[in-house]
Amino acid sequence: MNWEDFKASLATVTLGPIALLPVLSALLLFLVCYIVMKILNKVICKLLERSRMEPALKNFVRSLSKVLLWIILIIIVADKLGIQTTSFVAVLSVAGLALSLSLQGILTNLFSGFTIMTTKPFSTGDYVEIDGVNGTVNEVGLFYTKIKTFDNKLIYVPNGEVVSAKIINYTRQGTRRVDLKICASYENSTEQVKKAFNEAIDDDKRILRDPAPFVRLSAYKESSIEYELRVWTKNEDFWDVYYSLLESV
Repeated sequence: MNWEDFKASLATVTLGPIALLPVLSALLLFLVCYIVMKILNKVICKLLERSRMEPALKNFVRSLSKVLLWIILIIIVADKLGIQTTSFVAVLSVAGLALSLSLQGILTNLFSGFTIMTTKPFSTGDYVEIDGVNGTVNEVGLFYTKIKTFDNKLIYVPNGEVVSAKIINYTRQGTRRVDLKICASYENSTEQVKKAFNEAIDDDKRILRDPAPFVRLSAYKESSIEYELRVWTKNEDFWDVYYSLLESV
């Protein structure tokens, strides 16, 4: 072995460990970032448990935070290894834009789901009317709101339609007004009919006295006189009072 070969061998031995330094430092950085990521995940999970978010939204935020933290970790380690991360970020941006355009309808429902869960125009168990659909809210999901009707149908309403529709929440106020229009014969005087209506109202203890019940003549028909009844009751008694008044008068 001549002097030149010896110097080349010595340089290889000397530079070998030095060449591994970026890899070792990147590995150490990965371990540190991974520990920090686990701590952040635990903090996020605890904050979500204490929050009043809907369960579906909690699960989504938890999963999304994990994905984002992993992406950040990979970018940091790749940059440490000397890998060009600008092109990686650009590819992610283009892919995200293409995905958002192809899934526009789904994303609309998703963000509408966030809006419903944060603004809370209704909660699970509320009796609502949404775009002509009446029923009890069975579940508020990320993409659909499930409404259970009186005839036991489960209707899935896309959250995008829920946000843009008129929402009537009958449960939120605690009380609800029962409106009835009942016809009586011309043979019965107005005083007799109104007295019968008021007696039926007085006999039903589920009817609230404040606001006071309303009984008035509303219209003259060809063969009958129409009377309008308005009484207030608790939400849970609404339909019982409604049908009870129909039967009693």
